[in-house]
Amino acid sequence: MSQSAILIGPSILTADFLHLGDQLAEAEAAGVDYVHVDIMDGLFVPNISIGLPIVAAVRRATKLPVDVHLMMVDPERYVDAFAAAGADSLTVHVEATRHLYRTIQAIAAAGMTPGVTLNPGTPLLTVEPVLPIVGQVLVMSVNPGFGGQSFIPAALDRIRRLAEMIDATGREIAIQVDGGVNAATIAAVRDAGATKVVVGSALFDGASPVAAGMDRLRAALAG
Repeated sequence: MSQSAILIGPSILTADFLHLGDQLAEAEAAGVDYVHVDIMDGLFVPNISIGLPIVAAVRRATKLPVDVHLMMVDPERYVDAFAAAGADSLTVHVEATRHLYRTIQAIAAAGMTPGVTLNPGTPLLTVEPVLPIVGQVLVMSVNPGFGGQSFIPAALDRIRRLAEMIDATGREIAIQVDGGVNAATIAAVRDAGATKVVVGSALFDGASPVAAGMDRLRAALAG
């Protein structure tokens, strides 16, 4: 992957759900790399978002990879259900399950790429034990639960340190970043070591076409 070729995935959390199929088609035409779906249960985070039927609808609406982020307690209960709904990758929080290793094994066994994430205040070392079995690590650059938040600058150092931890394993593990990623922050995120980003209101802002948002992001990456 070239320095500018970071993968960009829109979060449907900020999309117009009345026209979700059209928005996904617009995003696909604009050249996004995958679609990100945030699942919130109102317990692990103080918000409720969407569930399995929307994941299944997204799967029907696009050929792009569907990347699902579970912000919910005991996510192991729903691994098979999200696989059946069409998720290609499934990310769980280290804080949300008592059996993280087993949950990640279950995600892989269900045919999805397993991912792990942690809140901004959780030490990076909590993901180290599962680096041998995950395909991606998501660095939250906002406090999870709501869209439209500002990027936490301290996330950049966490990305750098995570990249060093991954290099030490000798494995190819994607570093994904979610929260406040836009034209003002994406280059710094890329330069810190991220290989994937989740973008919300910078693409689905309700005011300009998704293609215009992608142009702004690409221009920022080009420097």
